[in-house]
Amino acid sequence: MSTRHTEHSSYREKLIEHLFIGELLKISWKNGDCQLEVAKPEVDNSGYDVVVEANGVIRHVQLKASYIGGKTSRQKVHLKLAEKPSGCVVWIYFNEDTLDLGPFYFLGSEPGHPLPSIEDAQIAKHTKGDRYGHKAERPNIRNLNKGDFTCYESAEDIYQALFGDSI
Repeated sequence: MSTRHTEHSSYREKLIEHLFIGELLKISWKNGDCQLEVAKPEVDNSGYDVVVEANGVIRHVQLKASYIGGKTSRQKVHLKLAEKPSGCVVWIYFNEDTLDLGPFYFLGSEPGHPLPSIEDAQIAKHTKGDRYGHKAERPNIRNLNKGDFTCYESAEDIYQALFGDSI
């Protein structure tokens, strides 16, 4: 992967987030309802990056991103996400050259239902060790494997997973 993706990872993360939200807004527009609402938390301590609402369904969404062909096979998910109505994780794959989005991996339940329990998943550890190299556990964070997610090929498919049969 190019050094630009590494050096400007925060920029890229926000860019992918905006592109994804743009795709959701575009679908809402094409549906003719223009009902999608988007909100951002002021503080990031409950495991979600964005709140989206459509069709009477409120989703607290934790966003993850990986480039197509990357080796990432797991993601860290905050336990508090399960306390939110219809909390979920959307893991967005993107083309590192064109930034085209998809496929999308989804971890969550049907609209209106909470995130399935992740309590028993492996407890995550800090990525950096202390001065002795010890990597402390992060008791509120769990490691989830790619196989725990459902794959959706298109933005329309992930929109339907998020909000139900509206398209």
